[in-house]
Amino acid sequence: MKRSLVICPRDPVGLSMDEAAAFLGIGATLFLRLVEDGRMPRPRRADGRRIWDADELTAAFRRLPRDLPAGASPHQDDGSDPWGTVRA
Repeated sequence: MKRSLVICPRDPVGLSMDEAAAFLGIGATLFLRLVEDGRMPRPRRADGRRIWDADELTAAFRRLPRDLPAGASPHQDDGSDPWGTVRA
């Protein structure tokens, strides 16, 4: 029997492990390491399937630390803004 592709009319709420990793722009190995150390949420279970909540992934991603410019300290005491000279 041939399986047909079902088009979801909106973005999915639940993601497989590979989809969750791709959603974050990383590989599955790094994604699982982030889940294990608590930086990414644990999956939900539906029978034997592990499903990650897209909103929880987004929230966890936004909590990850930002990269600082070379030589900048995350705790500058001089009141300067280490991002002030960075251009997008």
